[in-house]
Amino acid sequence: MGRCICPPGPPGPEGPEGPQGPQGEQGPEGPQGIQGPQGPTGEQGATGATGATGPSEGILAYADFYALMPPDNTATVAVGTDVDFPQDGPSSMTTITRVNDSEFNLGAIGTYQVLFQVSVDEAGQLVLTLDGAELAYTVVGRATGTSQIVGMALVSTTETDSILTVRNPANNATALTITPMAGGTEPVSAHLVITQIA
Repeated sequence: MGRCICPPGPPGPEGPEGPQGPQGEQGPEGPQGIQGPQGPTGEQGATGATGATGPSEGILAYADFYALMPPDNTATVAVGTDVDFPQDGPSSMTTITRVNDSEFNLGAIGTYQVLFQVSVDEAGQLVLTLDGAELAYTVVGRATGTSQIVGMALVSTTETDSILTVRNPANNATALTITPMAGGTEPVSAHLVITQIA
């Protein structure tokens, strides 16, 4: 008899899964993906505590006191006495106030810029005083001529309600005549301008 060539039979059933093999080596890192869309804005957090107050800057107080000659300062300013500034100019009306015609109160402890100008007939000097003591570094004067005596200085206080004046220094020998109508026919002004800057 001849050999029979038959078609293959149907596949048999799948056998059970074998055990998992060992983990292979890590492959190379792939390229970075594209950036995703921005998420929604979160809710606003609670307000933090208020910080400490910073230092003050600029002008804290100011005042302008003045005299007009005539009629003010009709008498000479004797040695060791103060120039009168009996009239009130612009003022913040806070810590710099008048005591009388020649004395001015610096109510707050701080540093003050002080400017003054006075027309006088004689060669002479003027000085600032604080609580009656002459401040040697503030002395200004003129030897000859007819110019004003002009002073400017910073004055620091260490106590409240310190008293400031403009004085003919005690060691001088000449009383000062505050010039009326200096240079013309109109009454001339003398000014004391005090500005608290710290």
